[in-house]
Amino acid sequence: MKKDTKVFNLIRKEKQRQMHGIELIASENFVSDQVLKAMGSVMTNKYAEGYPGKRYYGGCQIVDQTEEIAIARACELFNATYANVQPHSGAQANMAVMLACLKPGDTFMGLDLAHGGHLSHGSPVNSSGILYNPVAYQVSPETGRVDYDNMEKVALEKKPKLIIAGASAYSRDWDYKRMREVADKVGAILMADVSHPSGLIARGILNDPLDYCHIITTTTHKTLRGPRGGMILMRDDFENPWGLTTPKGEVKMMSALLNSAVFPGVQGGPLEHVIASKAVAFGEALSDEYFEYILQVKKNATVMAKAFTDRGYNIISGGTDNHLMLIDLRSKFPEVTGRMVENTLVQADITVNKNMVPFDSRSPFQTSGLRIGTPAITTRGLKEEHMEPIVEMIDDVISHIDDSAKLTAVREKVNEMMSEFPLFAW
Repeated sequence: MKKDTKVFNLIRKEKQRQMHGIELIASENFVSDQVLKAMGSVMTNKYAEGYPGKRYYGGCQIVDQTEEIAIARACELFNATYANVQPHSGAQANMAVMLACLKPGDTFMGLDLAHGGHLSHGSPVNSSGILYNPVAYQVSPETGRVDYDNMEKVALEKKPKLIIAGASAYSRDWDYKRMREVADKVGAILMADVSHPSGLIARGILNDPLDYCHIITTTTHKTLRGPRGGMILMRDDFENPWGLTTPKGEVKMMSALLNSAVFPGVQGGPLEHVIASKAVAFGEALSDEYFEYILQVKKNATVMAKAFTDRGYNIISGGTDNHLMLIDLRSKFPEVTGRMVENTLVQADITVNKNMVPFDSRSPFQTSGLRIGTPAITTRGLKEEHMEPIVEMIDDVISHIDDSAKLTAVREKVNEMMSEFPLFAW
């Protein structure tokens, strides 16, 4: 068959873009060669609706084994007893939990999207906000940290059946114990969406949500450094005290409810090539090498946040406990929007994303902030000493946002720096 040069030329160009630039999007990372090879393997040819040992198709004896390895490694990594590795994304993992735990119109509570929450935690344009009744808790305007008193007040007033701990743009650790106390007061299920900090949690660097949360969800491609996908975990299975039932009205253990919510609830056949790739990534995450990596991610973020602060930028909450930071540009450049900075930095081969900040005065399409993270640059081998030069280049671009000559000079510096940290073995 004739090679599709049009598509493969674009793949080659994307590879070059990744190699030459500085990747600072907090939700992106670079997988290892073996994770990439597993994902691009013949496992993609196999249809495997159902679960290991209970498939709707024949010939699944081998993909059953890879999925069982992924489950076992995920449980070991998070000290869990249950894992569903089939969700195609974190959003679909969240959708499955809601399907298992809520009925249409039920109230649940998550962090306000404008305060760092996630689309799938109640946005009106997402299924979570369309099918259910979301209410929100917020961060404190004084500290930029989650306001647990506000959370409790909202919970006592609105009586949510599900409470979500987790965010997409929040740089601090979570008080899961306090959240469980709130959940218990109103009889709610407590779920943590740890899609961003899951790698730090898995290796004991941040608080463990499974000590207090009934269920956790996560993506596998951010700090876990695996393929794009999602996962659901529990430490202990339980016969749910909330009287939750399957669509047929059956009361079952929580694991059975979650499994049926994933398939056939929100998905059909699992992506067995991605599940094989997840298994490889989980094996890597259990290694000493990965532990050193994820420690370095946190160190780099701490140093980078300080470098921004030293240059007059306002880091929401005053710093970071994890891999990311949320920057309010208004403290130094009140007339510059996040969108302007994102688009200009791309021209200098530096990739970030615009982001709303708490109590933002601008729209989600413009924003007053930037979200920046260190997982991808740490994978490439950058250490603390490289953070200040990166911040200096970013500040240089923002300070000369209309200066094309400055952009060219910074891009050359970026390309020179990243040439010292090769990305791909192939």
